[in-house]
Amino acid sequence: MSLDTLPLVGGPSLAQERRLVTAIPGPRSQELLDRKAVAVASGVGHTVPIQAVAAGGGVVVDADGNSLIDLGSGIAVTSVGNAHPAVVKAVQEQVAAFTHTCFMISPYDSYVAVAEALNRLTPGDHEKKSALFNSGAEAVENAVKIARKFTGRQAVVAFDHAYHGRTNLTMALTAKNMPYKSGFGPFAAEVYRAPLSYPFRDGLSGPDAAAKAISLIEKQVGADNLAAVIIEPIQGEGGFIVPADGFLNAIVDWCRANGVVFIADEVQSGFARTGAMFASELFGIVPDLVTTAKGIAAGLPLAAVTGRADIMDATHTGGLGGTYGGNPIACAAALASIDAFENEGLVERAQQIGELLKGRLRELQKADPRIGDVRGHGAMIAAEFVDPTTGAPDATLTASVAKTAIAEGVIVLTCGTYGNVIRFLPPLTIGDELLNEGLDVVAAALARN
Repeated sequence: MSLDTLPLVGGPSLAQERRLVTAIPGPRSQELLDRKAVAVASGVGHTVPIQAVAAGGGVVVDADGNSLIDLGSGIAVTSVGNAHPAVVKAVQEQVAAFTHTCFMISPYDSYVAVAEALNRLTPGDHEKKSALFNSGAEAVENAVKIARKFTGRQAVVAFDHAYHGRTNLTMALTAKNMPYKSGFGPFAAEVYRAPLSYPFRDGLSGPDAAAKAISLIEKQVGADNLAAVIIEPIQGEGGFIVPADGFLNAIVDWCRANGVVFIADEVQSGFARTGAMFASELFGIVPDLVTTAKGIAAGLPLAAVTGRADIMDATHTGGLGGTYGGNPIACAAALASIDAFENEGLVERAQQIGELLKGRLRELQKADPRIGDVRGHGAMIAAEFVDPTTGAPDATLTASVAKTAIAEGVIVLTCGTYGNVIRFLPPLTIGDELLNEGLDVVAAALARN
């Protein structure tokens, strides 16, 4: 049976195997890439040169019949697995009922139910409220709006290596110039940057790194001018940097003492990804506001700001919202996803995946000093590649290893301010056998470069 007539079905029904029928890209994928080059703006890039036609479990299948091991989850989005049956059912039922009313015009149950779930699940037992949006960048923008309204102040502090989005304000918060900021300025005003705890490179304890950051904030911004501090508890695009113990706690304590809103950007690290429902839990911190997106709705566009009720209610009626924010189809997907996170052992599965990933990568590190650091929690693990003599970042090696692995049928993503980190974000539904095979391919790619 040819691929033209084969009824490809996604979800866990797909064969969980790496299968290379053609070179990547195959002819049908290349046809799509040629069309993309003509029809799609060149600023929209792609990492894996395939035409995806189905996905589920731990694989993505392309139009040429190749089955690739997925170690990226669409950048930490399909954590419950692509086309999870409960998500598919919930979405189909909602589409048949209605697709849109705009919650600001005619409210519906699923928006409120998602807000209730977020209020219950996010860190802290204080009274909370939520507002829903479409993307992580939107959530971050609105969290800053809310913090400014609540405090009556304007300044916002973000950190080195941060990534918070591609809109004007979130580009200002984002640290990395290429490809996110170059040529797109001027950026939003009253955004300042502080040094992050980066144990592999700064050698500082958490409290010492926090003292350094706080000193800079006090001298260059001033607590009386500061509305919010925003940070990813574990950085995403910046390189999966895990701050030293005590760093986040000291920053939170300083914020509380000075009336500054502490915003945890959990867009990439939220929803079981790190082996906890939210990464903030790993550090014992309770943010004032939490931004979420990515894994919340299994691939449908949804994001949220959740936080202390008094802060969330500081904004006047009509000050928050958006035509599509909290779309009913995305909310249906989110409720099914949240049920899976809570009742299908996915938090525990993330922990198991983390142990396997760290164990395998640290074995490689012992044999190859070009792996300078292995770090992360749960199914959010990274390997940082360096010159073994100088410790300098090696972006060339990183890109070569990723390219070789993709050509061999394993989807891996790079990241890091210096472009020298490979991040591992497999779906939490991936099996150990497939995960180990993917790591075998990455190890072989490293040996070849």
